[in-house]
Amino acid sequence: MKKRLAIVGNGMATGRLLDELFRRNAGMRFEISVFGEEKHGCYNRILLGRILTGGTADDITLKAAGWYADRGVTYHASTRVTRIDGPARKLHTSDDREFGYDAVVLATGSAPFVPPIDGLKDADGTPKPGAFVFRTIDDCERMRAYAQPLSSAVVLGGGLLGLEAAKSLSDLGLHVTVVHLPEWLMNNQVDRMAGEFVRRGVEKLGIFARTGTSAIGVVGEKKVEGVVLKNGEILPADLFIVAAGIRPRTDVAVASGVPVKRGIIVNDLLATAVPGVFALGECAEHAGKVYGVVPPIWEMCEVLADLLTGANPAARYRGSKLYTKLKVAGVDVASMGLVEPQFETDEVLQILEDRRGIYRKMIVRDGQLVGATLIGDGDAAPTLARWFDRGDKLPPNRLDVLCSGDLSPAAADPEICNCHHVCESALVTAIKDGCTNLPMLSASTKAGTGCGSCRGQLANLILKNAPSAGTPETAKAGY
Repeated sequence: MKKRLAIVGNGMATGRLLDELFRRNAGMRFEISVFGEEKHGCYNRILLGRILTGGTADDITLKAAGWYADRGVTYHASTRVTRIDGPARKLHTSDDREFGYDAVVLATGSAPFVPPIDGLKDADGTPKPGAFVFRTIDDCERMRAYAQPLSSAVVLGGGLLGLEAAKSLSDLGLHVTVVHLPEWLMNNQVDRMAGEFVRRGVEKLGIFARTGTSAIGVVGEKKVEGVVLKNGEILPADLFIVAAGIRPRTDVAVASGVPVKRGIIVNDLLATAVPGVFALGECAEHAGKVYGVVPPIWEMCEVLADLLTGANPAARYRGSKLYTKLKVAGVDVASMGLVEPQFETDEVLQILEDRRGIYRKMIVRDGQLVGATLIGDGDAAPTLARWFDRGDKLPPNRLDVLCSGDLSPAAADPEICNCHHVCESALVTAIKDGCTNLPMLSASTKAGTGCGSCRGQLANLILKNAPSAGTPETAKAGY
């Protein structure tokens, strides 16, 4: 008799977990149910900016409704789980239904952090017209409908999502200003120097950046008309978008008596203290760490799928090395490991190409790469990621790695999609077998369905290896 597996949340972590489960024939072992608060199937939240610039939900959807049905997964859309009854092994939903389970995975992700801002909400507690949170497809559709030509927008938050929102609004023709409390943009991923290079790239797009300050109020009686900064200055604004960071979504765990600190506490099996209850993704806290980038979440999914299906009972999650490679507001950004040296003995190599807007930095400890930052040129990122992952001793001349490419045999077949570890040879084979546009290639190899930063490289590979692809527009169909 099949066991009942329930997954609470339907974000990117759930999408990847389902892939890993079915790769291990989980359909033979489990009746799987997924509970998602949104009406959409699983989609790529990193690509939300495409919705703002005129795209549809289908453009960023990873799993349409039919995908679940085709695999026998029961998908409860627009359904919010409120608590878990551990002893009874039941889920309770906001519409007073209950569902039994044998094992449940909390993949509730994160919620946007909205700081206290005077005048942000109307008397009934809803955001004032013109005020938005940048988090979901519905959020972006409402923003796009509200934005008018020659409008002005203030985006609160100069991190990954905030800069993506700013770029998309700028592409719509709006006057956009980013307000960021820390002294430099993307301060969680890069150092001050790199943040300045990011700022230059953003400003070249016509986006204004105000760092080292915060928004404390919204002016306008019936709608947003301006944003008050900490120094008292008022920035005129028709739209105010909050993208000031995220917090682990732990409300279901708290209501269920599952131990929580910053996130839902899990051990190396990704199990909580409540029997039969697991957690992964942005909501999970492992060894005191909460991860908000894609690669660690993918690693969690592989381990949990191994454990749940019995494919590898010895699988354990031991933590992840942090690696991010994205195109942020049109600027190539890659960051891995340490952002700053920790010890006096750490070696630091920095290269600045001021006119080209390129910055490279690597941190070496005992001959091994322990951190790197690249701005404006992501070509060296896969090379550095291999050295970072392997922990091999670097050559005496560090410039050979930072500027001349990988010196190992692995360089002959570079990894194009770092999220799914797809190498160039596999992509070329798929293209020659008939995957002549991006949706086909992504469906076949999974490349481009993680952070999305490799999609430009994928389109170029299609143009190079599939003569029938024709024009760049054909190769980039669905881009």
